[in-house]
Amino acid sequence: MTLGLVGAFEWAHQWWGPLSWLVLLVFLSGTIIDLYDRRLARYVLVGGWGVLALFWVSAIYQFVFDQKSITEGVAVVLAIPLSLYVGYLLASGRDRLVVVSRAVAVAWLIYLPFSTLPFLRNPLIAIVTDQTAAVLSLTGADFQVIAGNNFPADLGPADPVEPYHKTFFFHVPDVRAVSYTIMMACTGIGSMAIFGGLIAAVRAPLARKLQALAVAVGIIWVLNIARNVFIAYAFGYQRLQVFPEFVMSTFGVNRIEVSYIVADRILAQFLSVFALIGITYVVIKILPEVLAIVEEALYVLTRNEYDLQRAFEVGARADGGRDRDEAA
Repeated sequence: MTLGLVGAFEWAHQWWGPLSWLVLLVFLSGTIIDLYDRRLARYVLVGGWGVLALFWVSAIYQFVFDQKSITEGVAVVLAIPLSLYVGYLLASGRDRLVVVSRAVAVAWLIYLPFSTLPFLRNPLIAIVTDQTAAVLSLTGADFQVIAGNNFPADLGPADPVEPYHKTFFFHVPDVRAVSYTIMMACTGIGSMAIFGGLIAAVRAPLARKLQALAVAVGIIWVLNIARNVFIAYAFGYQRLQVFPEFVMSTFGVNRIEVSYIVADRILAQFLSVFALIGITYVVIKILPEVLAIVEEALYVLTRNEYDLQRAFEVGARADGGRDRDEAA
C-alpha cells in the first residue's frame, strides 16, 4: 500500500510545472481584476486557492519522498487543507484575505521565473556559488568548485556538464570524494519572494516598502550564504555524523550522507523557521502594514481575531498606513 501511495504522489508530481504556472495565472488575474471588480476578483481568487491546493499535492513527492525534508514536507502537507480553507473563507465573504491572495500572486511572480527559466536561474546559482566559495575558503577548507555537478573523470561523470560552477568537491581522508551542489533551493530566492509578496501586497508609501524589501533581502542573502558554508563544511568534512544508524534508517541514506541530512534537512531547515520569524519582526518595525497579512494568517489558523498593531505598539502611519479594515 505504501508503494502504491508513493507511486500516486510520483504520478501527481508530473503536473508540478503546469500547475505552478496555472497558480500564477489565476492569482495574477484575480489581483488585476480586483482593481476593477472586487466581487468577480473574489471568485477568481477562490479558484486560485483551489489550484494552489492541487499544486501542493503535486509537490508532496518532491519534498517528502525525494528530498526527505521534515520541515518542508510537513509544510507542504499542511498547506493543502489550509489553501482550501482560505478559499472557503474568501468565498464566504472575508475580503481581508484578498490582500493575502495579492501577496501570493507577487511572491509567485518573483519566484517562478527564477525557478523555471535558465537564463535567470543559472546566473543566480553561479553568483551564490562564488560567494559561498569565497567565504568557505576563509575557513581553510580544501575544495574544488566544479562546473555543473560532474565529478572529476576518475570518478565518472554524473549529469551533463553545465556551463557554470555550482558544485563543491572535497577529498576527505578515508572517505570517498564528497560533493555538495548549490541548487535553486540554496539561493534564498524562495524566502525573498515571500517577503517581496508580503511587502508588495500592502498599501503603504513606496519609500518604506523599498526600505523593508532591501533589509529583508539583505538579511536573507547573508544568512543564506552562511547556511551554504555551514552545510558545505559539515558535509564535506563529515563533521555531523550524529546517530548515523538512526539517520540512515529514517532517511534512507548512506553513511556519507548523514552529515548532509543533519546539517541541511534538520539543523539548517529548523533554524530557517526562526530566521524567517525574526526577519518578519524586522520588516514589521519598518512596515507595520504587513501586520494585516499576519493577522489574517493567524485568523486562518485559530479562527480568532487579533490586533497585532497594539501588541507590537505600532499603528497606522500618517504617511500612508491604512487600518486593518481597509488593508485589502
